[in-house]
Amino acid sequence: MTQTVAVLQMVSGHDLEKNLSDARDLLEAAARKGATAAVLPENFAVLKTRQMLEQGLKEREPSGPIRQFLATEARRLGLWIIGGSMPIAARPDGTPLDARVRAACVVVNPDGDEVARYDKIHLFDAQVEDAQGRYRESDTFEPGDEVVVVDTPLGKLGLAICYDLRFPELFRQLRAKGADWVSLPSAFTYQTGAAHWHPLLRARAIENQVWMVAAGQGGQHDEKRRTYGHSMVVDPWGAMVVEVSEGMTLATANLDSQRLTVTRDRMPVWSHRRL
Repeated sequence: MTQTVAVLQMVSGHDLEKNLSDARDLLEAAARKGATAAVLPENFAVLKTRQMLEQGLKEREPSGPIRQFLATEARRLGLWIIGGSMPIAARPDGTPLDARVRAACVVVNPDGDEVARYDKIHLFDAQVEDAQGRYRESDTFEPGDEVVVVDTPLGKLGLAICYDLRFPELFRQLRAKGADWVSLPSAFTYQTGAAHWHPLLRARAIENQVWMVAAGQGGQHDEKRRTYGHSMVVDPWGAMVVEVSEGMTLATANLDSQRLTVTRDRMPVWSHRRL
């Protein structure tokens, strides 16, 4: 069976309502193109670090503005929405957070129900040779600790976010839990993206024989921050099925379950593991 997925690429700014309006436009375009599911990028609604704590408090419950936006659009458009990432000042079990937030990706079905939540496990603390220079997500975010796979009409979906891409052990666990495809909402810096985005996405797809569906931020956000973009879908053989460059845009691809099955049957690497 073949189902269509859309990768939505944004250049989010510091105005929540404008970001949500842009996301709505892209979700509508995905629905018009016949997508069953749409993947939003990391930080699609809130980009500025100083806004994360304030907004995260509002998103503790499903009634939060961003979470309600996702539920409303999923119902209105009949879409599965993989909600990029947003700040939530509570753990999945409801324990509130005061000093930090979680970078959470919620999956919403066409009934508007949140059927899964993944909290970003690996936090980006690094020096990058760009105008911003220093990134320390751990100052703002508490890392998650749960590997999440959820059933969807496109097969079992494994959830990951941005910097997770550099840690192959997470993707091994997603495959072990039955993942057929993995969504990767991202906001890669331009420098790190240009160096590593393509080879890492292809490697994760090839190693685990899964579809990789990567939706990124892609453009100049302010005077200091530029993201790489190049949102894409990679098939289980490592071939790039569709790719965009920069700017607010989207692309669609068919996730062919037969291609997944044939790839795994012809080269059954999962059964050949020895370590």
